[in-house]
Amino acid sequence: MTNAHERALKRSLDDPEGFWGEVAEGIDWVKPWERVLDSSNPPFYRWFAGAECNTCYNAVDRHVNNGRGDQAALIYDSPMTGGTVKTYTYTQLRDEVAAFAGVLKGLGVAKGDRVILYMPMVPEAAIAMLAVARLGAVHSVVFGGFAANELATRIDDAKPKVMVSASCGLEPGRTIEYKPLLDKAIDLSTHKPEHCVIVQRPEVQAVLNAPRDVDWAQAMAAATPADCVTVKATDPLYILYTSGTTGQPKGIVRDNGGHMVALNYTMKAIYDVEPGDVYWAASDVGWVVGHSYIVYGPLLHGCTTIMYEGKPVGTPDAGAFWRVISQHKVKVMFTAPTAFRAIKRDDPDAKLLSQYDMSHFKTLFLAGERTDPATLEWAQMHLGVPVIDHWWQTETGWSIAANCLGLHAYPVKPGSPTKAAPGWDVRVLADDGHEVKRGDIGSICCKLPLPPASLPTLWNADTRFKQAYLEEFPGYYKTGDAGYMDDEGYVFVMARTDDIINVAGHRLSTGAMEEVLSAHPDVAECAVIGVADDLKGQLPLGFLVLKAGAMRDPADVVKDVVKMVRERIGPVAAFKSATVVRRLPKTRSGKILRGTMQKIADSEAFKTPATIDDPAILDEIKIALQGVGYARAAG
Repeated sequence: MTNAHERALKRSLDDPEGFWGEVAEGIDWVKPWERVLDSSNPPFYRWFAGAECNTCYNAVDRHVNNGRGDQAALIYDSPMTGGTVKTYTYTQLRDEVAAFAGVLKGLGVAKGDRVILYMPMVPEAAIAMLAVARLGAVHSVVFGGFAANELATRIDDAKPKVMVSASCGLEPGRTIEYKPLLDKAIDLSTHKPEHCVIVQRPEVQAVLNAPRDVDWAQAMAAATPADCVTVKATDPLYILYTSGTTGQPKGIVRDNGGHMVALNYTMKAIYDVEPGDVYWAASDVGWVVGHSYIVYGPLLHGCTTIMYEGKPVGTPDAGAFWRVISQHKVKVMFTAPTAFRAIKRDDPDAKLLSQYDMSHFKTLFLAGERTDPATLEWAQMHLGVPVIDHWWQTETGWSIAANCLGLHAYPVKPGSPTKAAPGWDVRVLADDGHEVKRGDIGSICCKLPLPPASLPTLWNADTRFKQAYLEEFPGYYKTGDAGYMDDEGYVFVMARTDDIINVAGHRLSTGAMEEVLSAHPDVAECAVIGVADDLKGQLPLGFLVLKAGAMRDPADVVKDVVKMVRERIGPVAAFKSATVVRRLPKTRSGKILRGTMQKIADSEAFKTPATIDDPAILDEIKIALQGVGYARAAG
């Protein structure tokens, strides 16, 4: 007997036009589509060709029109500003968005124009995104605090008419002034935006240079609200830049129609939330999670979404997440595993949890990097709710594989994001393009066409789109992740394909070794990289962050994990070396910078990633590597 997930997956692959055509009835269209799927120009597939719509209308206005105007739409919660909490109803959010759309319209922004947002986690960031969408323009959010040269490359690629920013961003223990970074980026860029709208925050008053710079509050006070502008379903909604191997960022394009259809569908099918439920994605609007599940997904579905300006620990303690869940009656939360590893490190026994009423909380979803089983099991044990790993990418916009709780709840297998979500035809391929047998590691790929909301191309770079994602495995999208599928169809994402290491001819997953390391009771977080070796090609090297209060000698912990890898993976892993570090180098979104660590270990030249949260950590990694005999030249 099949279940609802199996039926949905089968139909979505056998009859994608019928399946997604029915799902699309959950969206309000100005004009219906001529074709659900336009496959006339492969590999450039287009969903809902001929349809017309407006994303902002579907996310905000229609809920007001349908009687949901007094419901909370957005809750801003900021421990960084001393505990500010501000709630916007759908009516209030519509009015703010319409007013700021009027500001942008007055500055010359029209359908198809680009607007770059360089913002902290404040409500104005979401308001600006929706306002750009309201005008049929294209937004590109750049993570607030990015280096000026990185912002400049995005200005030159997107060529925005207007920039929207704030006077500062707030981090624990420091204030980051944005305006000097913005000014420097514009000085560096060839393209010059016509205007910059600046939100003046109380912590810093930026110097505005008229007539280019415009004060947000003053402009809003004089604004004439703007109506929604109709666009084609296939028109771009946003560009989101992700790192490129050439150093030139890749501008992921998201369309209007397919994006709305898929995200609205996922809110029930995957996350099992209903309109009116409180949904919290603890991420940043600068990342794809912030686009999909702080702003668009929850609002399209009529949920209450939370914008949190804080950290999982230190604002003020490791109970910060429990406080937000309790105070705002969160039903479903989505965050990165690294956040829970930080909580586990600071409060290993989750003692702070007992201070909060978690009775409304039903499910925790984790994504953004591989969820190690130890973290998943720790969260399950202490929260007493399902903890669901799911896997997706900036390029895909939503889950490739997930335990779709709104369709059918499968037993959780630690280390797996469960099965392919409807619309995704997932295959594991060998280097020559044929499917490997179940249980064998290969490149995880998705058969074309990809479902709605996945990237249709890169911004002004169709050739690069094909080269980056489609050429290596013709007929497939290359995810860049390696792993396997088991006999039941569960997907196991073990590592990026460049994190599969070759030890004396054996292809081994660093992710599998990290699973073993993270199972040690004193280890809060870990990473494994492959370092060059003259004899075996590569050897694995482990990095360990110990839990707060761990009493054992670090050298003994290293001996333990070496023994554990030998016992659980075998001598073939040749895992003989690990080092204890204070913390791991990460991006601001929480991804561990394994590639940078590997370059340091192999004494190769490297560029400090623009997304790194603390560049000083790399110096500590160099010292740790020297201590175990690596990074000779780098030191």
